[in-house]
Amino acid sequence: MADKSKIVLPAFVPLKSVQVDALVVLKICKHASSAHPQVITGQLLGMASPISSSRLFNSDGILGMDVDGELQVTNSFPFPSTDPSTSSNDLDNNSASTAASAPRSKASAWYQTEMVRCLREMNVDANSVGWYQSANLGNFLSTNFVDNQYFYQNALNERTIALVHDTARSAQGALSLRAFRLAPQFMAAQKEGKFTSESLAKHNLTYKDILIELPVSIRNSHLLTTFLHQLDTPPTPDPLNPFSQPSSTPLFPNFDSLDLSIDPFLEKNCDLLLDSIETHYTELNNSQYYHRQLAREQTKIAAWLTKRKQENALRAAAKQPLLPENEWNRLFKPPVEPSRLETLLNSRQIEQYAKQVDGFTASVTAKMFAVNGGLSKTQEQL
Repeated sequence: MADKSKIVLPAFVPLKSVQVDALVVLKICKHASSAHPQVITGQLLGMASPISSSRLFNSDGILGMDVDGELQVTNSFPFPSTDPSTSSNDLDNNSASTAASAPRSKASAWYQTEMVRCLREMNVDANSVGWYQSANLGNFLSTNFVDNQYFYQNALNERTIALVHDTARSAQGALSLRAFRLAPQFMAAQKEGKFTSESLAKHNLTYKDILIELPVSIRNSHLLTTFLHQLDTPPTPDPLNPFSQPSSTPLFPNFDSLDLSIDPFLEKNCDLLLDSIETHYTELNNSQYYHRQLAREQTKIAAWLTKRKQENALRAAAKQPLLPENEWNRLFKPPVEPSRLETLLNSRQIEQYAKQVDGFTASVTAKMFAVNGGLSKTQEQL
C-alpha cells in the first residue's frame, strides 16, 4: 500500500493563456486614456499557482489557483505618477522614464505594500500576477519594459505577465490588449548581465526570442452577466441616413467605402518605423566602429609580440634573461564590446511596426488596386 502521509503534487505546467476580468480591462483603459500619450503603469492582482488545477496554502490562506496553465487577473491598481501639469518642460523626459520604471522603483514599494495590505483586509485577491503598461501604436519595447518584467519574473514570482494596452489602436474601435513574458533564453542572458556576441551565441538568442506572447481572453463574472441580461432598456437604433447604411450591415455599399485617404495611423506607423530603422543603422555603425578599433588593437598586439619574440631570440643567443611576453595586457587595452541589447530590442520593435503597417495597408491596398483596375479599363475604352 502506498504511504498516505506522502502527498504527490501535480507537475509544473507552463502558462498557456491569460484570463482578464472585464472590470480590470475597464480600469486599465480608463487609466491609460486619462494620461494618453504619456506612459502609465500599474499592478495586476489575481490568482495563479505553480501547480496545475490545484490550490496552494500559506499562513494567509489560499495563495492562488490556475487551471491548465491559465493565469487569472481579477484586480488591478495604478502606480502613483507625477502630475504632467506641474512638471516643467526640462523634466518631461525624466517624468516619462520615472513612470516607465515605477514597477521596480523603491518609491513605489511602500505604496504597493500598503495597497496589498488594504486589499487583503477587504478580502480581495491581492496576489501579484504581473503589471500593466500603456503604449502608443505598439511603441512599448524598451529597456525599462524588459527590466520591469525581469524584476517580476525573477524576484517576485516566476509566473507573472506584462499586459500592454495600446491606447491609440484601441481608439479605432478594437481593443488592443496583449500579454507577454520573457523567454527562458533571454532570462538566462539577463541574469548574466552580458549581451555580447559570445553571450548571444551561447544562449542561441535572437530578437525573436525576447518575448513570448500569450493569448488573452476577457471574462465577466456570473453576477455581472446576470445583470446585463436583466437590463430592460433596448439599444437605441441609429438614425437613418440616405447616403450610408448603419454599421450593423458593413457589407452594404456606401460612400465611406470609396474613401481613398490614407489612414493617419498608417502615416504615424511609417514615421515610427523610419525612426527605428535609423536607430538600427546607428547601432550598426557603433558595432562596425568597435570591430575596426578591435582590429587595430589586435594588429598592434601582434606586432608587439613579434618584436618581443625577436628580442628574446637575440637575448637567448647572447645567453641573457628573456623578457616576459605577457606585458601586452598592461600596454594595450582592447575596446570593450558594446551591449547588443538595444539592437535586439530595436529589431523586435521594427518587426512590430512592420506587422502593424501590414495590417493597416490591407484595406488601402485593395482600394488602390480596384481604382487602378477601373482607371485602366476607362483608358482602354477612351
